[in-house]
Amino acid sequence: RCSLHPSKLCTMSCYNHSNPSSFLLMGIPGLETTHYWIAFLFCAMYIVALLGSFTLLFVITTEPSLHLPMYYLLCMLAGIDLVLATSTVPKILSIFWFRSHEISFECCVVQMFFIHSFSAMESGVLLAMAFDRYVAICKPLHYTTILTNVVIAKIGLAIFVRGIGLMTPLTCMVSRLPYCGPRVISHSYCEHMAVVKLACGDITPNYVYGIMAATLVVGSDSIFIAISYILILRAVLSLSSSDVGLKSFSTCGSHVCIILVFYTPGLFSFYTQRWGQNIPTHIHILLADFYLLVPPMLNPIIYGMKTTQIRGRVLRPFYPKAEVRINF
Repeated sequence: RCSLHPSKLCTMSCYNHSNPSSFLLMGIPGLETTHYWIAFLFCAMYIVALLGSFTLLFVITTEPSLHLPMYYLLCMLAGIDLVLATSTVPKILSIFWFRSHEISFECCVVQMFFIHSFSAMESGVLLAMAFDRYVAICKPLHYTTILTNVVIAKIGLAIFVRGIGLMTPLTCMVSRLPYCGPRVISHSYCEHMAVVKLACGDITPNYVYGIMAATLVVGSDSIFIAISYILILRAVLSLSSSDVGLKSFSTCGSHVCIILVFYTPGLFSFYTQRWGQNIPTHIHILLADFYLLVPPMLNPIIYGMKTTQIRGRVLRPFYPKAEVRINF
């Protein structure tokens, strides 16, 4: 039974008496015989994501020298990754290992809300991190005056409000649809379009709003991220010192990797759900699952390995004399 009632997401007027009591999640259609073994991979990735994200949160919150805008944004990213992974992986593992395919309608709606709203939040955090790197590299003398704690708090609030604001109407629209057909969702989790396809009413508003919301979030964020890195690249190429330029590229390299890992499978999953009829279902579902697992797993590893300050703090118990140096 789901502990979060959907009334927290929208009013009771959103619900229709024709809603089913539950749905059946298939997992990965076509790979049912390998579900048991795939679950071990997913479980390992989930454990790494949990350990990595909690380590990031612990290190940054307990080390005063890391109380800086860049690391506050990393905390936001780690928190969002924890929500994304935890809202889906336990149910996926129960499907693969225990054949617990049933999910109540309320839990399905709540899961959908968390997946899509926190994905939008993660996109917003990636944009904020690109802006942080732009200020740090292109305007280093003004970094501390531009990105104050108050500014970071306002950015975080804006990211949260945008994610909730965009996805609450989508959740209500899904809840209003009549479902009078089969209850089987050809997916590992309650993805918006996978659920909407089971409705027997007019799904055009859901279809249009989903496309518009995704295009607004991904389109605007990716454009501004690209602009930030074009300006960063121009600034780095104009530097007279090659060592400083290489250091700047190294600093931004981890962020670019995270952006590619997050957006590539996400966009593929989103658009193939609507127009990729010729793509095998198991390929689409696998990529959709990896979209919610790979970024939470890789984010702490990439930032932990590439960021000297975090790496130094993690290794300090093993090397007490190691120094943590703060570099912008």
